[in-house]
Amino acid sequence: MKRFRQLLVIVVLVVVAAVGINRVMQHTSADKAATTRTVKSIAKPKPKAKTIDWRAPSEDKAYPNLKTYPNAWLDVNTSKQRVYVKNGNKVLYTMYCSTGTGKENGTPHGTYYIQAERGKFFYNQGSGEGAKYWVSWKDHGIYLFHSVPTDKDGNFIESEAKELGKTAASHGCVRLSVSDAKWVYNNVPYGMKVVIH
Repeated sequence: MKRFRQLLVIVVLVVVAAVGINRVMQHTSADKAATTRTVKSIAKPKPKAKTIDWRAPSEDKAYPNLKTYPNAWLDVNTSKQRVYVKNGNKVLYTMYCSTGTGKENGTPHGTYYIQAERGKFFYNQGSGEGAKYWVSWKDHGIYLFHSVPTDKDGNFIESEAKELGKTAASHGCVRLSVSDAKWVYNNVPYGMKVVIH
């Protein structure tokens, strides 16, 4: 009987020890997993902000062929600083832009239509800026789509160009990358709808 009790005590101790070791192992595994997750989250590099090339097309795909989309229109979102070439509600192409700043130089909101006036270059003595590939959408040559700004000699002003797609920066016009502005100049037809909001 004494031997039986001793065996029973040993068995109980072994069971208790096994349960305790199992719990310690579970905690250790959980702590190790938590530590691994923490280390991974610390070690994971943050994604770099996309650098916008103000000379190039905004997307890595071909511009849409507007001849196949006779009802295409331009959707200018001033809070996102984007111009969407749309067919109905479908986005065909997205362009970076910079719209007007503040109340005095803000880009007017509303529905407009591409006007007849367009040109390859202008320079405004009053603002000290010009641009290439301009297309009028309001007040016949006052509010335009055009490239990032240039100086009087047609050289791009890089400090202004680097703001493209990031913040409002114009005097009311819609600035585009050089390639996007050239595409609008060459392809967007007279009368195309422009919605600015």
